[in-house]
Amino acid sequence: QVQLVESGGGLVQPGGSLRLSCAASGSIFSFYTMAWYRQAPGKQRELVAAITSGNRTNYADSVKGRSTISRANAKNTVYLQMTNLKPEDTAVYYCNAQNPFITALEYWGQGTQVTVSS
Repeated sequence: QVQLVESGGGLVQPGGSLRLSCAASGSIFSFYTMAWYRQAPGKQRELVAAITSGNRTNYADSVKGRSTISRANAKNTVYLQMTNLKPEDTAVYYCNAQNPFITALEYWGQGTQVTVSS
């Protein structure tokens, strides 16, 4: 069992920055693919960024160039650094851990709210 706890969300002005953190329990963190998803009101949950155990990354086009996903295996933590935030980035951001060999085996955090507004 893997438990994920997100932190770092909040209210930020357009053009501002935030760093989200996701702390994972369990010793299997290092080989899981970690990802951030987000869900805005009335919209489907969408992938924001993902990072494999080998540190390969991919990003949604909407955040490419403005966001960086990274992981610190020694701390069982994955981060999402977001810059130049826009109102359309407003959403609940969820941390996801997925077993790369058994894709149906995945875990979700409870989510953290990010609101971009002046």
